[in-house]
Amino acid sequence: MTENTPPTTPTATPRSVPAAGSGARLAEDTALGRTTIAAMVVQKIAGIAAREIAGVHSMGGGVSRAFGAIRERIPGGGAGAANIAGVQVEVGEKQAAIDLDIIVEYGASIVELARAVRRNVITAVERMTGLEVIEVNIAVNDIHLPTDDVEEAPATPASRVE
Repeated sequence: MTENTPPTTPTATPRSVPAAGSGARLAEDTALGRTTIAAMVVQKIAGIAAREIAGVHSMGGGVSRAFGAIRERIPGGGAGAANIAGVQVEVGEKQAAIDLDIIVEYGASIVELARAVRRNVITAVERMTGLEVIEVNIAVNDIHLPTDDVEEAPATPASRVE
């Protein structure tokens, strides 16, 4: 005697979403477990992907770079999501939005460079995290000139003794 009962499929039990202030977002929730990705991880991926493009001299505006340099010298000040100069992210459960502040090498086409940076950042973040990148806003804050690297050597005073 057989009964015609539909087969049961395993379902994931609902779980709580991470606290809003935790910085970690739900990336995958399955019956086997949950994967969360911290906003700092997305920031690092985006920053590295942006710097990979030829023509990007550095990240951040003048003020954020200055504060970043100071923060790195303070013990314990070099860690944390806010310390990734020039990269701000907003991460949801399935999507991310990224804002980049860059300094461009003189001579590079800013329009083409922005397209290449945007494409590389989206590809890297989506491939590594599984999050959908809905926008990458790029602000060009400065142009780096080749003469900016040449520092005048300080004049050494003539020795008073032989």
